[in-house]
Amino acid sequence: MIATLNPTTGAVEREFAPHTPEQLEEILRTADAANTVLAGTTFAERAAWMHRAADLLDADLEQAAALAATEMGKTLGTAKYEVTKSANGMRWYADHAEQYLADQEPVPAASVGASAARVVFQPIGTVLAVMPWNYPYWQVIRFAAPALMAGNTGILKHASSVPQVALYLGELFARAGFPAGSFQTVLVEGARTLDLIADRRIKAVTLTGSTGAGAAVAEAAGRHIKKSVLELGGTDAFVVLPSADIARAAEFGAASRTQNSGQSCICAKRFYVHEDVYDEWFAAFTAKMAVTLPGDPFDPATGFGPMATASVRAEAHELVEDAKAKGVTVHTGGELPDGPGFFYPATVLTGVTPDMRIHREECFGPVACVYKVASIDEAIAQANDSDFGLAASVWTQDQDEIARLHDELAFGAVFANGNSASFFGLPFGGVKDSGYGRELGEFGIREFVNAKTVWQA
Repeated sequence: MIATLNPTTGAVEREFAPHTPEQLEEILRTADAANTVLAGTTFAERAAWMHRAADLLDADLEQAAALAATEMGKTLGTAKYEVTKSANGMRWYADHAEQYLADQEPVPAASVGASAARVVFQPIGTVLAVMPWNYPYWQVIRFAAPALMAGNTGILKHASSVPQVALYLGELFARAGFPAGSFQTVLVEGARTLDLIADRRIKAVTLTGSTGAGAAVAEAAGRHIKKSVLELGGTDAFVVLPSADIARAAEFGAASRTQNSGQSCICAKRFYVHEDVYDEWFAAFTAKMAVTLPGDPFDPATGFGPMATASVRAEAHELVEDAKAKGVTVHTGGELPDGPGFFYPATVLTGVTPDMRIHREECFGPVACVYKVASIDEAIAQANDSDFGLAASVWTQDQDEIARLHDELAFGAVFANGNSASFFGLPFGGVKDSGYGRELGEFGIREFVNAKTVWQA
Protein backbone atom coordinates (compact mmCIF):
# COMPACT_ATOMS: atom_id res chain seq x y z
CA MET A 1 0.00 0.00 0.00
CA ILE A 2 1.23 3.47 -0.91
CA ALA A 3 -0.39 5.69 1.70
CA THR A 4 -0.05 8.35 4.35
CA LEU A 5 -0.66 6.32 7.52
CA ASN A 6 -0.34 8.83 10.33
CA PRO A 7 1.92 7.20 12.98
CA THR A 8 0.56 9.49 15.71
CA THR A 9 -3.00 8.23 15.30
CA GLY A 10 -2.55 5.01 13.35
CA ALA A 11 -5.13 6.22 10.81
CA VAL A 12 -4.77 6.14 7.03
CA GLU A 13 -5.17 9.73 5.83
CA ARG A 14 -4.56 9.35 2.08
CA GLU A 15 -4.00 6.48 -0.32
CA PHE A 16 -2.27 6.67 -3.67
CA ALA A 17 -2.57 4.40 -6.70
CA PRO A 18 0.75 3.04 -7.97
CA HIS A 19 1.87 4.27 -11.35
CA THR A 20 0.68 2.11 -14.21
CA PRO A 21 3.13 0.53 -16.66
CA GLU A 22 2.15 3.22 -19.16
CA GLN A 23 2.88 6.00 -16.67
CA LEU A 24 6.25 4.44 -15.77
CA GLU A 25 7.16 4.22 -19.44
CA GLU A 26 6.40 7.92 -19.89
CA ILE A 27 8.52 8.81 -16.85
CA LEU A 28 11.45 6.77 -18.17
CA ARG A 29 11.07 8.21 -21.67
CA THR A 30 10.97 11.77 -20.35
CA ALA A 31 14.02 11.21 -18.15
CA ASP A 32 15.95 9.69 -21.02
CA ALA A 33 15.10 12.60 -23.29
CA ALA A 34 16.14 15.08 -20.61
CA ASN A 35 19.63 13.58 -20.39
CA THR A 36 20.84 15.24 -23.58
CA VAL A 37 19.27 18.56 -22.62
CA LEU A 38 20.64 18.67 -19.08
CA ALA A 39 24.10 17.43 -20.04
CA GLY A 40 24.31 20.30 -22.53
CA THR A 41 23.75 22.98 -19.88
CA THR A 42 26.50 24.80 -18.01
CA PHE A 43 27.35 24.60 -14.33
CA ALA A 44 26.18 28.20 -14.03
CA GLU A 45 22.76 27.36 -15.47
CA ARG A 46 22.34 24.33 -13.23
CA ALA A 47 23.52 26.30 -10.20
CA ALA A 48 20.93 29.00 -10.83
CA TRP A 49 18.16 26.39 -10.98
CA MET A 50 19.49 24.63 -7.88
CA HIS A 51 19.56 27.90 -5.91
CA ARG A 52 16.00 28.54 -7.06
CA ALA A 53 14.93 25.08 -5.87
CA ALA A 54 16.53 25.75 -2.48
CA ASP A 55 14.69 29.05 -2.22
CA LEU A 56 11.40 27.31 -3.04
CA LEU A 57 12.05 24.70 -0.37
CA ASP A 58 12.76 27.45 2.16
CA ALA A 59 9.56 29.21 1.18
CA ASP A 60 7.62 25.97 1.64
CA LEU A 61 9.19 25.28 5.06
CA GLU A 62 5.98 25.08 7.10
CA GLN A 63 4.13 22.91 4.59
CA ALA A 64 7.09 20.63 3.91
CA ALA A 65 7.87 20.11 7.59
CA ALA A 66 4.24 19.36 8.39
CA LEU A 67 4.21 16.66 5.70
CA ALA A 68 7.19 14.92 7.30
CA ALA A 69 5.70 15.18 10.80
CA THR A 70 2.41 13.75 9.54
CA GLU A 71 3.78 10.96 7.35
CA MET A 72 6.61 9.58 9.49
CA GLY A 73 6.15 11.14 12.90
CA LYS A 74 9.27 13.24 13.45
CA THR A 75 8.73 16.31 15.60
CA LEU A 76 7.86 19.50 13.77
CA GLY A 77 11.04 21.16 15.03
CA THR A 78 13.31 18.40 13.73
CA ALA A 79 11.36 18.32 10.46
CA LYS A 80 11.99 22.04 9.97
CA TYR A 81 15.69 21.50 10.69
CA GLU A 82 15.79 18.72 8.08
CA VAL A 83 14.07 20.86 5.43
CA THR A 84 16.41 23.77 6.07
CA LYS A 85 19.46 21.49 5.98
CA SER A 86 18.26 20.09 2.68
CA ALA A 87 17.94 23.55 1.16
CA ASN A 88 21.42 24.47 2.36
CA GLY A 89 22.81 21.22 0.95
CA MET A 90 21.39 22.17 -2.43
CA ARG A 91 23.15 25.52 -2.21
CA TRP A 92 26.40 23.78 -1.27
CA TYR A 93 26.40 21.71 -4.43
CA ALA A 94 25.27 24.65 -6.54
CA ASP A 95 28.34 26.51 -5.34
CA HIS A 96 30.88 23.65 -5.32
CA ALA A 97 29.95 21.24 -8.14
CA GLU A 98 32.07 22.98 -10.78
CA GLN A 99 35.09 22.86 -8.48
CA TYR A 100 34.51 19.18 -7.65
CA LEU A 101 34.18 18.22 -11.32
CA ALA A 102 36.86 20.47 -12.80
CA ASP A 103 39.17 18.85 -15.37
CA GLN A 104 42.32 17.35 -13.87
CA GLU A 105 45.84 16.78 -15.19
CA PRO A 106 47.01 14.05 -12.79
CA VAL A 107 50.37 13.44 -14.50
CA PRO A 108 52.60 15.38 -16.89
CA ALA A 109 51.44 14.69 -20.44
CA ALA A 110 54.93 13.69 -21.55
CA SER A 111 55.05 10.94 -18.91
CA VAL A 112 52.22 9.15 -20.75
CA GLY A 113 53.60 9.86 -24.23
CA ALA A 114 51.20 12.66 -25.02
CA SER A 115 51.20 16.32 -25.87
CA ALA A 116 48.07 16.69 -23.74
CA ALA A 117 46.37 14.38 -21.25
CA ARG A 118 43.68 15.09 -18.72
CA VAL A 119 40.66 13.62 -16.93
CA VAL A 120 37.19 15.04 -17.50
CA PHE A 121 34.06 14.20 -15.52
CA GLN A 122 30.88 13.70 -17.53
CA PRO A 123 27.31 12.69 -16.57
CA ILE A 124 26.29 9.08 -17.13
CA GLY A 125 22.51 9.52 -17.55
CA THR A 126 19.51 8.58 -15.44
CA VAL A 127 20.17 7.41 -11.88
CA LEU A 128 17.50 5.63 -9.85
CA ALA A 129 17.36 6.56 -6.15
CA VAL A 130 15.64 4.15 -3.73
CA MET A 131 15.17 6.16 -0.57
CA PRO A 132 13.88 5.52 3.00
CA TRP A 133 11.31 7.26 5.15
CA ASN A 134 13.41 8.24 8.17
CA TYR A 135 14.83 11.46 6.71
CA PRO A 136 12.42 11.86 3.81
CA TYR A 137 13.89 15.14 2.51
CA TRP A 138 17.57 14.99 3.40
CA GLN A 139 18.16 11.44 2.18
CA VAL A 140 16.78 12.43 -1.23
CA ILE A 141 18.45 15.83 -1.51
CA ARG A 142 21.91 14.52 -0.72
CA PHE A 143 21.53 12.36 -3.83
CA ALA A 144 19.52 14.73 -6.02
CA ALA A 145 21.64 17.86 -5.59
CA PRO A 146 24.97 16.34 -6.68
CA ALA A 147 23.35 14.18 -9.38
CA LEU A 148 21.61 17.11 -11.04
CA MET A 149 24.59 19.41 -10.68
CA ALA A 150 26.73 16.76 -12.40
CA GLY A 151 24.28 16.82 -15.32
CA ASN A 152 22.54 13.52 -14.56
CA THR A 153 18.80 13.06 -14.42
CA GLY A 154 17.17 11.33 -11.48
CA ILE A 155 14.19 9.10 -10.75
CA LEU A 156 13.07 8.80 -7.13
CA LYS A 157 11.48 5.64 -5.77
CA HIS A 158 10.68 6.79 -2.25
CA ALA A 159 9.37 4.72 0.67
CA SER A 160 5.69 3.84 0.25
CA SER A 161 4.86 5.44 3.62
CA VAL A 162 5.88 8.99 2.59
CA PRO A 163 4.09 9.49 -0.75
CA GLN A 164 3.23 13.16 -0.23
CA VAL A 165 6.86 14.06 0.47
CA ALA A 166 7.87 12.00 -2.57
CA LEU A 167 5.44 13.80 -4.86
CA TYR A 168 6.50 17.18 -3.51
CA LEU A 169 10.15 16.43 -4.25
CA GLY A 170 9.25 15.07 -7.67
CA GLU A 171 7.90 18.49 -8.65
CA LEU A 172 10.40 20.74 -6.87
CA PHE A 173 13.17 20.83 -9.46
CA ALA A 174 10.82 21.38 -12.41
CA ARG A 175 9.30 24.31 -10.51
CA ALA A 176 12.80 25.71 -10.16
CA GLY A 177 13.46 25.65 -13.91
CA PHE A 178 15.32 22.40 -14.52
CA PRO A 179 14.46 20.90 -17.93
CA ALA A 180 11.32 18.76 -17.96
CA GLY A 181 12.07 15.20 -16.88
CA SER A 182 15.28 16.06 -14.99
CA PHE A 183 13.94 14.71 -11.69
CA GLN A 184 10.75 12.69 -11.24
CA THR A 185 9.04 10.54 -8.63
CA VAL A 186 7.65 7.09 -9.33
CA LEU A 187 4.99 5.59 -7.08
CA VAL A 188 5.61 1.85 -7.11
CA GLU A 189 5.73 -0.95 -4.57
CA GLY A 190 9.19 -2.13 -3.57
CA ALA A 191 9.09 -5.32 -5.63
CA ARG A 192 8.82 -3.31 -8.86
CA THR A 193 12.10 -1.55 -8.15
CA LEU A 194 14.01 -4.45 -9.66
CA ASP A 195 12.15 -3.98 -12.95
CA LEU A 196 13.28 -0.36 -13.04
CA ILE A 197 16.90 -1.35 -12.44
CA ALA A 198 16.66 -3.77 -15.38
CA ASP A 199 15.56 -1.03 -17.78
CA ARG A 200 18.48 0.00 -20.00
CA ARG A 201 17.60 3.68 -19.60
CA ILE A 202 18.56 3.47 -15.93
CA LYS A 203 22.35 3.77 -15.80
CA ALA A 204 22.98 3.41 -12.05
CA VAL A 205 21.19 3.05 -8.73
CA THR A 206 21.67 4.35 -5.20
CA LEU A 207 19.88 3.00 -2.15
CA THR A 208 19.61 3.95 1.48
CA GLY A 209 17.90 1.25 3.52
CA SER A 210 18.23 -2.13 5.15
CA THR A 211 20.96 -4.66 4.47
CA GLY A 212 18.43 -6.99 2.86
CA ALA A 213 17.13 -4.31 0.51
CA GLY A 214 20.69 -3.30 -0.31
CA ALA A 215 21.66 -6.85 -1.18
CA ALA A 216 18.68 -7.21 -3.51
CA VAL A 217 19.41 -3.92 -5.28
CA ALA A 218 23.13 -4.68 -5.56
CA GLU A 219 22.37 -8.11 -7.02
CA ALA A 220 20.02 -6.63 -9.61
CA ALA A 221 22.46 -3.85 -10.50
CA GLY A 222 25.31 -6.33 -10.81
CA ARG A 223 23.26 -8.60 -13.06
CA HIS A 224 22.73 -5.67 -15.43
CA ILE A 225 26.31 -4.28 -15.06
CA LYS A 226 25.25 -1.04 -13.42
CA LYS A 227 26.99 1.02 -10.76
CA SER A 228 25.39 1.01 -7.32
CA VAL A 229 25.96 2.94 -4.11
CA LEU A 230 24.56 1.54 -0.86
CA GLU A 231 24.12 3.33 2.47
CA LEU A 232 22.75 0.66 4.77
CA GLY A 233 22.20 0.13 8.48
CA GLY A 234 24.44 0.60 11.46
CA THR A 235 24.83 -0.47 15.06
CA ASP A 236 26.98 2.52 15.80
CA ALA A 237 29.31 2.62 18.78
CA PHE A 238 29.57 5.32 21.45
CA VAL A 239 32.75 5.06 23.54
CA VAL A 240 33.25 6.94 26.84
CA LEU A 241 36.71 6.97 28.44
CA PRO A 242 37.82 8.37 31.84
CA SER A 243 38.95 11.83 30.71
CA ALA A 244 35.67 12.60 28.94
CA ASP A 245 33.33 15.42 29.90
CA ILE A 246 30.92 12.98 31.55
CA ALA A 247 27.89 15.26 31.80
CA ARG A 248 28.18 16.25 28.14
CA ALA A 249 28.78 12.66 27.04
CA ALA A 250 25.63 11.53 28.88
CA GLU A 251 23.52 14.35 27.45
CA PHE A 252 24.74 13.82 23.90
CA GLY A 253 24.40 10.05 24.22
CA ALA A 254 20.73 10.32 25.19
CA ALA A 255 20.11 12.83 22.42
CA SER A 256 21.70 10.52 19.89
CA ARG A 257 19.63 7.51 20.94
CA THR A 258 16.28 9.37 20.94
CA GLN A 259 16.90 11.55 17.88
CA ASN A 260 14.30 10.83 15.20
CA SER A 261 12.72 8.34 17.64
CA GLY A 262 15.88 6.25 17.39
CA GLN A 263 15.30 5.74 13.67
CA SER A 264 18.67 6.83 12.36
CA CYS A 265 21.46 4.72 10.88
CA ILE A 266 24.23 6.86 12.37
CA CYS A 267 22.87 7.42 15.86
CA ALA A 268 24.59 5.61 18.72
CA LYS A 269 23.13 2.22 19.60
CA ARG A 270 25.95 0.43 21.47
CA PHE A 271 27.49 2.30 24.40
CA TYR A 272 30.91 1.22 25.74
CA VAL A 273 31.74 3.03 28.97
CA HIS A 274 34.98 2.70 30.94
CA GLU A 275 34.50 1.22 34.40
CA ASP A 276 36.18 4.22 36.08
CA VAL A 277 33.37 6.56 34.98
CA TYR A 278 30.61 4.06 34.31
CA ASP A 279 28.45 4.76 37.37
CA GLU A 280 28.57 8.55 36.94
CA TRP A 281 27.85 8.44 33.21
CA PHE A 282 25.20 5.74 33.45
CA ALA A 283 23.20 7.57 36.13
CA ALA A 284 23.14 10.78 34.12
CA PHE A 285 22.39 9.00 30.85
CA THR A 286 19.55 6.88 32.23
CA ALA A 287 17.99 9.87 33.98
CA LYS A 288 17.98 11.81 30.71
CA MET A 289 16.51 8.88 28.78
CA ALA A 290 13.77 8.43 31.39
CA VAL A 291 12.53 12.03 31.08
CA THR A 292 12.76 12.25 27.28
CA LEU A 293 9.22 11.27 26.41
CA PRO A 294 7.46 10.44 23.15
CA GLY A 295 4.42 12.44 22.17
CA ASP A 296 2.56 14.46 19.56
CA PRO A 297 5.13 15.60 16.97
CA PHE A 298 3.30 18.93 16.61
CA ASP A 299 3.65 19.69 20.35
CA PRO A 300 6.83 21.73 21.05
CA ALA A 301 7.21 20.01 24.44
CA THR A 302 7.50 16.54 22.89
CA GLY A 303 10.86 14.80 23.32
CA PHE A 304 10.45 12.66 20.21
CA GLY A 305 7.57 11.47 18.07
CA PRO A 306 6.09 8.06 17.37
CA MET A 307 7.92 5.43 15.37
CA ALA A 308 7.18 5.64 11.68
CA THR A 309 5.22 2.43 11.16
CA ALA A 310 3.63 -0.35 13.17
CA SER A 311 6.07 -2.88 11.72
CA VAL A 312 9.15 -0.84 12.65
CA ARG A 313 7.91 -0.56 16.24
CA ALA A 314 7.11 -4.26 16.35
CA GLU A 315 10.59 -5.18 15.10
CA ALA A 316 12.27 -3.01 17.75
CA HIS A 317 10.08 -4.38 20.55
CA GLU A 318 10.70 -7.94 19.36
CA LEU A 319 14.43 -7.42 19.90
CA VAL A 320 13.78 -6.04 23.40
CA GLU A 321 11.47 -8.93 24.26
CA ASP A 322 14.06 -11.45 23.06
CA ALA A 323 16.66 -9.82 25.30
CA LYS A 324 14.28 -9.75 28.28
CA ALA A 325 13.56 -13.45 27.85
CA LYS A 326 17.30 -14.13 28.02
CA GLY A 327 17.96 -12.12 31.18
CA VAL A 328 18.68 -8.52 30.17
CA THR A 329 18.11 -5.76 32.75
CA VAL A 330 15.70 -3.00 31.68
CA HIS A 331 16.42 0.27 33.50
CA THR A 332 13.75 2.39 31.81
CA GLY A 333 11.21 1.80 29.06
CA GLY A 334 10.94 -1.53 27.28
CA GLU A 335 7.15 -1.81 27.30
CA LEU A 336 4.59 -1.15 24.59
CA PRO A 337 2.38 1.77 25.65
CA ASP A 338 -1.40 1.67 25.47
CA GLY A 339 -3.36 3.88 23.12
CA PRO A 340 -3.31 4.78 19.43
CA GLY A 341 -0.23 5.45 17.35
CA PHE A 342 3.17 3.81 17.16
CA PHE A 343 4.85 5.24 20.26
CA TYR A 344 7.73 3.55 22.05
CA PRO A 345 9.57 4.77 25.17
CA ALA A 346 13.25 5.55 25.47
CA THR A 347 14.74 2.28 26.70
CA VAL A 348 18.04 1.43 28.43
CA LEU A 349 19.36 -2.14 28.61
CA THR A 350 22.35 -3.62 30.44
CA GLY A 351 23.52 -7.19 30.72
CA VAL A 352 23.25 -7.70 26.97
CA THR A 353 24.91 -10.98 25.99
CA PRO A 354 25.97 -12.43 22.62
CA ASP A 355 23.03 -14.85 22.55
CA MET A 356 20.58 -11.93 22.43
CA ARG A 357 19.61 -10.79 18.95
CA ILE A 358 19.97 -7.12 19.87
CA HIS A 359 23.67 -7.70 20.55
CA ARG A 360 24.32 -7.91 16.79
CA GLU A 361 21.16 -6.78 15.00
CA GLU A 362 20.32 -3.14 14.37
CA CYS A 363 17.51 -1.89 16.62
CA PHE A 364 15.82 0.93 14.72
CA GLY A 365 14.18 2.55 17.72
CA PRO A 366 15.03 4.49 20.92
CA VAL A 367 16.76 1.54 22.62
CA ALA A 368 20.29 1.76 24.09
CA CYS A 369 22.53 -1.21 24.90
CA VAL A 370 25.12 -0.23 27.52
CA TYR A 371 28.32 -2.20 28.20
CA LYS A 372 31.02 -1.67 30.85
CA VAL A 373 34.62 -1.97 29.61
CA ALA A 374 37.93 -2.06 31.49
CA SER A 375 40.20 -0.39 28.91
CA ILE A 376 40.42 1.40 25.59
CA ASP A 377 41.61 -1.87 24.07
CA GLU A 378 38.42 -3.62 25.16
CA ALA A 379 36.31 -0.72 23.89
CA ILE A 380 37.93 -0.86 20.45
CA ALA A 381 37.65 -4.64 20.23
CA GLN A 382 33.97 -4.69 21.19
CA ALA A 383 33.06 -1.71 19.02
CA ASN A 384 34.68 -3.40 16.00
CA ASP A 385 32.98 -6.72 16.76
CA SER A 386 30.01 -5.93 14.56
CA ASP A 387 28.79 -6.77 11.09
CA PHE A 388 28.19 -3.04 10.57
CA GLY A 389 30.56 -0.11 10.27
CA LEU A 390 28.82 3.20 9.59
CA ALA A 391 29.90 5.70 12.26
CA ALA A 392 31.23 5.90 15.81
CA SER A 393 31.30 8.62 18.45
CA VAL A 394 34.13 8.66 21.02
CA TRP A 395 34.49 10.75 24.16
CA THR A 396 37.89 11.51 25.68
CA GLN A 397 40.14 14.54 26.22
CA ASP A 398 43.29 12.49 25.69
CA GLN A 399 44.72 13.27 22.24
CA ASP A 400 46.65 10.01 22.07
CA GLU A 401 43.43 8.09 22.72
CA ILE A 402 41.62 10.13 20.07
CA ALA A 403 44.37 9.30 17.57
CA ARG A 404 44.07 5.58 18.37
CA LEU A 405 40.30 5.58 18.11
CA HIS A 406 40.33 7.50 14.83
CA ASP A 407 42.84 5.03 13.43
CA GLU A 408 41.63 1.69 14.80
CA LEU A 409 37.84 1.88 14.79
CA ALA A 410 36.52 0.17 11.64
CA PHE A 411 33.82 2.62 10.63
CA GLY A 412 33.16 4.97 7.74
CA ALA A 413 33.41 7.91 10.14
CA VAL A 414 34.66 8.45 13.69
CA PHE A 415 33.63 11.58 15.62
CA ALA A 416 35.50 12.68 18.75
CA ASN A 417 33.56 14.57 21.44
CA GLY A 418 30.52 15.06 19.23
CA ASN A 419 27.70 12.96 17.86
CA SER A 420 27.87 11.34 14.45
CA ALA A 421 26.36 13.50 11.71
CA SER A 422 26.43 14.20 7.98
CA PHE A 423 28.03 17.33 6.53
CA PHE A 424 27.79 18.76 3.03
CA GLY A 425 31.54 18.84 2.42
CA LEU A 426 32.55 15.50 3.99
CA PRO A 427 32.06 11.99 2.57
CA PHE A 428 29.34 9.86 4.17
CA GLY A 429 29.10 6.08 4.01
CA GLY A 430 30.15 2.87 5.71
CA VAL A 431 32.11 -0.35 5.53
CA LYS A 432 31.15 -4.00 6.05
CA ASP A 433 27.37 -4.54 6.02
CA SER A 434 26.82 -0.78 6.24
CA GLY A 435 27.35 -0.58 2.50
CA TYR A 436 29.79 0.85 -0.02
CA GLY A 437 30.34 4.03 -1.95
CA ARG A 438 30.03 7.53 -0.58
CA GLU A 439 27.56 10.39 -0.53
CA LEU A 440 28.29 14.10 -0.02
CA GLY A 441 31.40 16.16 -0.65
CA GLU A 442 33.47 15.66 -3.79
CA PHE A 443 33.39 11.88 -3.31
CA GLY A 444 29.59 11.84 -3.52
CA ILE A 445 29.29 13.82 -6.74
CA ARG A 446 31.93 11.65 -8.42
CA GLU A 447 30.09 8.38 -7.77
CA PHE A 448 27.85 8.84 -10.81
CA VAL A 449 30.07 10.40 -13.44
CA ASN A 450 32.30 9.05 -16.18
CA ALA A 451 35.89 9.86 -15.23
CA LYS A 452 37.07 9.97 -18.83
CA THR A 453 40.73 10.00 -19.85
CA VAL A 454 41.36 12.42 -22.72
CA TRP A 455 44.75 11.80 -24.44
CA GLN A 456 46.35 13.43 -27.45
CA ALA A 457 49.62 12.40 -29.17
